[in-house]
Amino acid sequence: MRDRADFERYVEQRSARLLQTAYLLCRNWGTAEDLLQTALAKAWLAWRRVGDNPDPYVYRILANTHASWWRRRWRGEVPSEVLPDVAGQDETGAVGAREAVRQVLAGLPDKQRAVVVLRYFADLPDPQIAEILGCSAATVRSQASRALARLRVDPAAIAAITTGS
Repeated sequence: MRDRADFERYVEQRSARLLQTAYLLCRNWGTAEDLLQTALAKAWLAWRRVGDNPDPYVYRILANTHASWWRRRWRGEVPSEVLPDVAGQDETGAVGAREAVRQVLAGLPDKQRAVVVLRYFADLPDPQIAEILGCSAATVRSQASRALARLRVDPAAIAAITTGS
């Protein structure tokens, strides 16, 4: 059994029996058809090496493929007729707040913005910020102080802080 005609004959003769075996392995006709198709594709790739009795080889492919699918598949999803009515959280306020913070930060000069982002969002200490920006720790502290003073009088910043959006 080494050529394409032999493989086609084998599939014609044995596919019904192989499909039943695949069904018994996975207990679902649709999945059994997919399993058989995958097994036959793998068998075709190795058909020249199979020998005169391909059944043990193809059954081994079926079993191993099913086992790998079984290990890999997530089993938490269960189809149902009626979907549960679960409301998700409304994230529109958070999106608005993030956009307001982006706009407020965009209004700061580059160095002040970098200091504010690295200090308050990345939570880095002043010496590390100074090393990143190539300046002294005193410069980092003064830039942070100026940025916060500017944000305290910025109406957009005040609105973003007080309303959260």
